[in-house]
Amino acid sequence: MKAVLISPYDLGRQPFGLASPVAWLRQAGIETMCLDLSREPLREEAVQDADLIAIYVPMHTATRLAARIVPRIRQLNAQAHLCFYGLYAPMNEKYLRSIGGETILGGEFEAGLLRLARGLDGPPEPAISLERLRFIVPDRAGLPPLSRYARLQIADESRTTGYTEASRGCKHLCRHCPIVPVYQGHFRIVDREVVLEDIRRQVAAGAEHITFGDPDFFNGIGHAIPIVRRLHEEFPKLTYDVTIKVEHLLKHASHLATLRDTGCLFVTTAVESLDDHVLQLLDKGHSRSDFLEALHLCREASLTLAPTFVAFTPWTAMENYRELLDFIVQEDLAANVAPIQLVMRLLIPAGSRLLELPEVLQLVGQFDCARLSYPWEHPDPGVDRLQRELQTVVKSAELRHESRREIFRRVWQITHQKTGASRPEPADRLDRAAIPYLNEPWYC
Repeated sequence: MKAVLISPYDLGRQPFGLASPVAWLRQAGIETMCLDLSREPLREEAVQDADLIAIYVPMHTATRLAARIVPRIRQLNAQAHLCFYGLYAPMNEKYLRSIGGETILGGEFEAGLLRLARGLDGPPEPAISLERLRFIVPDRAGLPPLSRYARLQIADESRTTGYTEASRGCKHLCRHCPIVPVYQGHFRIVDREVVLEDIRRQVAAGAEHITFGDPDFFNGIGHAIPIVRRLHEEFPKLTYDVTIKVEHLLKHASHLATLRDTGCLFVTTAVESLDDHVLQLLDKGHSRSDFLEALHLCREASLTLAPTFVAFTPWTAMENYRELLDFIVQEDLAANVAPIQLVMRLLIPAGSRLLELPEVLQLVGQFDCARLSYPWEHPDPGVDRLQRELQTVVKSAELRHESRREIFRRVWQITHQKTGASRPEPADRLDRAAIPYLNEPWYC
């Protein structure tokens, strides 16, 4: 048995979704190769020799890229068993089967992949498994070195960055979130010693900073806090970043100082909107005022907050978008917000809880398999035109490596020109410390 696990794209980080199942397969004596196509070409000889080819699809972009490589994989090897696994696999099961997928695995996929590799002709695996697994330490041998992935940037300083997961899934049921159709409010922890050993090995491989990829690091705060305390004891110079919901930043505000003191440089939080009506539609569990409070609490704790937004929704009018940009200026967040967040358009994937809302059903068209989403148009065509123009501007500016503040200024200028609003140009503020961020733009 020879297996090849492939990651088309994983946000510029070394894929945990390859390293974790590869460890399971290799421990069982299965010859396994992993390929990260975001950092290396498709190794044709590996594909030709494989009995099992499993493609990791944790997000929308990865799934669309996976669909593009399937014809070449089938040209090289028409006999191998083709599996798609990861968050977006069960959500797009019908489409992935239509392009040749024989097994679909979502949720906790390691054990399912192992059973599949051991007996390709055995009973079919469920498309979604939430079984509680006893995780083992990921095996990153054969993946490109950490130095080739996204790096932490603080002013002119750059640090090699590793990636791990202390938990998967999420307790919450935000309507727009792609985790919800698969995990349905459940989350699973990765054993503490497994997380720590994974980080130790990445530090030995050169990591100076770690990104925790948990959808919400504070879903299991009794699990998370001991990990970062232990981590700081072992590696006092190692820094890290996490993702935490606004409501958990408020609920567990007493632990913000713990994050700071153990080396956390920034916290990503999914704000999504400043409009309370939109936040209610998305069922985010927080309000605009909650976000403001969380922002101020993080600043008091000397923690950088990196908000993400769904800047364009069917309910976002021109004045709402201008207000978002003005708010970013007012709160001096231009360097905190990744430029792509200024142009993100609401994505409605298969199984989305947004489809429970009558106002959404009235807006969307038939599911578009090629785009893996339900199409919608804004009631004001000018809003869609603005979004498309700004998206082009942002992507081009990022390719030229313009700074976040430079890109924000360009977005701000275009928006105010297009909408006829008169505002003084945002002034740079140089009195605050440089904002840490990962230097590779990412797409969901």
